[in-house]
Amino acid sequence: MSFRRNVSRVNELVKLHGDEAKHEQTDSWANRDLIPLPPSRRTWGWFEFFGYWTLNSLNVSVWQLPNTFLSAGLSVKQSMAVIVVSNVIITMFTSFCAWCGLTYHIGFTIQNRYSWGMRGSYIPLIQRVMLNFIWTAIQCYTGGLLTNVIITAVWPSFQDIPNHLPASANVTTQEMVGFFIFWFCSLPFLWLPPEKFRLPFLVTSIYCSLGMISLLIWSLAVAKGVGPLFTQGTNTTGSRWTIPWIMLNCINSNIGSTAAGMVNGSDFSRYGKSKSAFIIGTISCLFAVGIIVSFMGLVVTSAAQNIYGEIYWNPPDLLMRIMGNGRGSAKSRVACFFLALGFALTSGFQNVCGNAVAGGIDLAGMFPRYINIRRGAILTFLAAWIVQPWQLEAGAATFLTALSSFSVFLAPMMGIMTADFFLLRRGRIALSHLFRLEGSAYYYALGFNLRALPAWLAGWAPTVGGLNAAVHADDSAPRALYELYYVSFFIGFFISFSVFLALNVLFPPGNLDTTDDADVYGAFTASEARALGLVPAPEALDGEPELAYGEAEKVAYGSAEKAVEDPDEEIKV
Repeated sequence: MSFRRNVSRVNELVKLHGDEAKHEQTDSWANRDLIPLPPSRRTWGWFEFFGYWTLNSLNVSVWQLPNTFLSAGLSVKQSMAVIVVSNVIITMFTSFCAWCGLTYHIGFTIQNRYSWGMRGSYIPLIQRVMLNFIWTAIQCYTGGLLTNVIITAVWPSFQDIPNHLPASANVTTQEMVGFFIFWFCSLPFLWLPPEKFRLPFLVTSIYCSLGMISLLIWSLAVAKGVGPLFTQGTNTTGSRWTIPWIMLNCINSNIGSTAAGMVNGSDFSRYGKSKSAFIIGTISCLFAVGIIVSFMGLVVTSAAQNIYGEIYWNPPDLLMRIMGNGRGSAKSRVACFFLALGFALTSGFQNVCGNAVAGGIDLAGMFPRYINIRRGAILTFLAAWIVQPWQLEAGAATFLTALSSFSVFLAPMMGIMTADFFLLRRGRIALSHLFRLEGSAYYYALGFNLRALPAWLAGWAPTVGGLNAAVHADDSAPRALYELYYVSFFIGFFISFSVFLALNVLFPPGNLDTTDDADVYGAFTASEARALGLVPAPEALDGEPELAYGEAEKVAYGSAEKAVEDPDEEIKV
């Protein structure tokens, strides 16, 4: 009996508990971090969204994008054209996925329940969790390389530590030390809630921007102009691919590198104060910062080639060379210390915000009683040791393939989300039905929407063969497989979009017009609720006596609230 009591005590101790007065439902389908965010927690203005995307732009991967494309055989102009086109597409599809969060203040985890079914939503959720694990690990590895620069700048003898790891490990002892230190130093930031990200956004974006500009000025001053890399022509000698196909592949891979953040756009858009804030912040960053950073990376790499006679497309490698692997002058080591620190801060907080927090939200959706954003983010960080990102980063070709592969499975998800929310439901959903199983309009068949899975499978089935061939570098594979793979994002999106739309037209689910009568979660201001045709929550009317309830509204709100407490009581639709 004592054992059972102890187990029960531990269970109660680790369970999450919400404030019922604030509508913080906590059960098998909801907790405080999953329910629609109330106005008090929606703190993101245009700068927060600008800062969020700035973190995604002011990092090593965006810096070295043009160089990756040059290695594939493109010219400078073609590489920059790929980046511009990619950013336009990323902006557009990110907005598609984020609009539900801006409207109903729910994240990707909950958003999928009305498309896939309450239980079926675990299918995209599990994939997102895996991707969050991978991206967190990759970013920790990149941050670890920058940490090595920081340590070497202070203690040059760090580079003399012998490597005790075999070549097959694709990582050295120094890199493992850097990986651990970066990982460990990032942990405290996991305790910071997304509502309070403004200050880190401000510090990291300003610091890293100044660092990149300083590196650009130094490289041009020392090299007295750009080097031969900047003016090199296209070289596709011996390649089986023409320039248009190479560009399509590069566009696809660039989108694929951001697809994980695009598909869960509502995880962060739900924190927005307004839709205009999201639009202004997102577009201004992707079209300004994202393109400029890639161009700066190209110029610095080209100028450094003029200085050192070699191409250093990875900033940590370039910084190591600038300070002579720690044996350079004190001035060079001090400069490299602050430059590496700027890159590392941005990589660290981008990892926390874009990967760990997103992973925390997804894990919270799988285990709402026990996991919130913070606990889920910690688990996501722990998984970085299992992923072994140094294997993914073993070579440029492998890295490009890894980036491209993500969009194969994510693009079909986006197609389903877009078709469902904008065309089938016309932007109207019943929030109260997304947080209960019994009596939910989104229960479908045993909790699964049988229209979603075939639509998703149809989206990636034509391209998965090319993915397999690319991963194994199979030159004997049919050319058609590679061609489909090189445009996998577009094929996946539009096939799943069309198939899901057709299945819902042929076999209507009967819940496309289902809506609530009232705002039972306190998620909207009075004006927002009325714009959606909902009776505002009582707290939304505080200070607005002119919007007091009428008798009909009191009945509607009471019946809606009862339906949440008692699932057998249906909301009128």
